[in-house]
Amino acid sequence: MSSTSLKKLQVAIVGGGVCGLTCAVALQRAGVPVQLFEAASAFGEIGAGIGLGPNAVRTLEALGVLDALLKRIKPEVPNSRNFAFYFGQGNHEHIYTYETTPEDNSLFIHRAVFLDALVSVLDPSIAHFNKRCISVAESSAGSNGKPLTIRFQDGTSYEADVVLGADGVKSNVREFVACGEGRRLQFSNTVAYRGLINYAELRAAGFKTDLSERPVCFVGPSKHFILFNIKNAEVINVVAFSARYDIPFGPQKEGTPWVEKVSKDVLHEEYEGWGPDVAALLSVMPEEPSRWSIHVVDPPLESYAKGRVALLGDAAHAMLPHLGAGAGQGLEDAYVLARLLSHPDTHAGNVEAVLAAYSTIRQPRAQMVWEQTRLMGRVYDFHGPSGTTAEGIRKDVTGMYGPVWHHDMESDLAKAVGALHTSGAFPSCSVA
Repeated sequence: MSSTSLKKLQVAIVGGGVCGLTCAVALQRAGVPVQLFEAASAFGEIGAGIGLGPNAVRTLEALGVLDALLKRIKPEVPNSRNFAFYFGQGNHEHIYTYETTPEDNSLFIHRAVFLDALVSVLDPSIAHFNKRCISVAESSAGSNGKPLTIRFQDGTSYEADVVLGADGVKSNVREFVACGEGRRLQFSNTVAYRGLINYAELRAAGFKTDLSERPVCFVGPSKHFILFNIKNAEVINVVAFSARYDIPFGPQKEGTPWVEKVSKDVLHEEYEGWGPDVAALLSVMPEEPSRWSIHVVDPPLESYAKGRVALLGDAAHAMLPHLGAGAGQGLEDAYVLARLLSHPDTHAGNVEAVLAAYSTIRQPRAQMVWEQTRLMGRVYDFHGPSGTTAEGIRKDVTGMYGPVWHHDMESDLAKAVGALHTSGAFPSCSVA
């Protein structure tokens, strides 16, 4: 084997959101040379609260970044929270409480806090801003002898051995991996109204359902609410969904903004006739809540890798948010990529096989979660397989989180390394 193939790979990550930053930190800590390119002028997350399920919390711990996050949210710690479901109309009859085990530790935090924690442990010298990727291309002989070239909107470029696309739902790196078939981006016919409200103010408005201990879902016809507390239960993160099920996924009407401010009156019209707690909630929502048009990757990618380029997070499998699992799947992607790329037997001569092994492991799991979260939204919105009664909803919800939360990442990693061993990409003595 040539000395060139044994040199450390230069990895470039496109996108500095939660997934890209997590992967960069993991690679940096493993001694893999990495550079991170972010389109914005600084790191920053749009959105409000984010839920991290037990699988995501375990992944952060395995990556060594959980402690940095916990320092930012003291005195909050991961804990096991049941999830309560109520009818959104009438008197809010209790439907079901999804019971968790003591090991099912989750976190509900503000996205900006999560991002700040990751930034605090990132070497700032590897971050480059105002670098919006417009294309990735193979190059036979770049000026630095690297096989890939990333081109940016500002006219600059960067050459790397490996490119990881963490550039979100609108990913341009996805076009390279999808072999010119476009970005496979579809509007899900679902919008989400988001806002943060003070819990004391909400209770003062007459809201009765307890939000101090557990997340709550109010279900109803083609609409539902997800509510959970953050900042030591002082603030409630509100997401109100409205969907259409009479038309298939497809492109959104041209010119429609993905995120826009709307009048609170729009919410009152959407949820007219819902129960008293919903009315109280709407009364204290921000005067101009944000409305998000939810887009997904559909049809799914057959592979998350092509050659020396791989996708992770929403760039690979943007999904509906109804299981609160999108971020967790991106973190799992980052974990597997970081472990495989930092493996002592990974080098320039076999890195394509390594990325293919990553895809083989991650694509089926992430797509399973993609399908489950779509089904869960249908259940919340009275379009589930077992109907709209409390009994039917209980039947459909029971066990839904188990396959998402209780997954053995180390087993996945062992399978990937085993496949590389079997194929001959790794020598016979390899260990994960």
